[in-house]
Amino acid sequence: QVQLVESGGGSVQAGGSLRLSCVASAYRQPNCMGWFRQAPGKEREGVAAIYSGTGASYYVDSVKGRFTVSQDNGKNTVYLQMNSLKPEDTAMYYCAADLWGLCSGNPLLTRGYSYWGQGTQVTVPS
Repeated sequence: QVQLVESGGGSVQAGGSLRLSCVASAYRQPNCMGWFRQAPGKEREGVAAIYSGTGASYYVDSVKGRFTVSQDNGKNTVYLQMNSLKPEDTAMYYCAADLWGLCSGNPLLTRGYSYWGQGTQVTVPS
């Protein structure tokens, strides 16, 4: 079993920054960890993901150049640094993990993950 706990959400003005953290309570660092978001009335979408072994990272086009995903393997923690935030970034942000697999080959799809956190709200007022 893996428990994921997110933190760092909040309300920030457009152009501001936030850093989200996700701690995985597991006996090992999950192979693949991702960040997803879901706005009211919309489907959950993959935002960023990272493979713990290689450090390879992936981003949805709308956040490239603004968001950075990183990890601290010693702490089983993954971060999402969000800069230049926009109102359209407003959503509940979820951390997800695939302990042993490789997120089904596409780390920005929900189907690749077995474990999910409860989410942390990010609000960027327009």
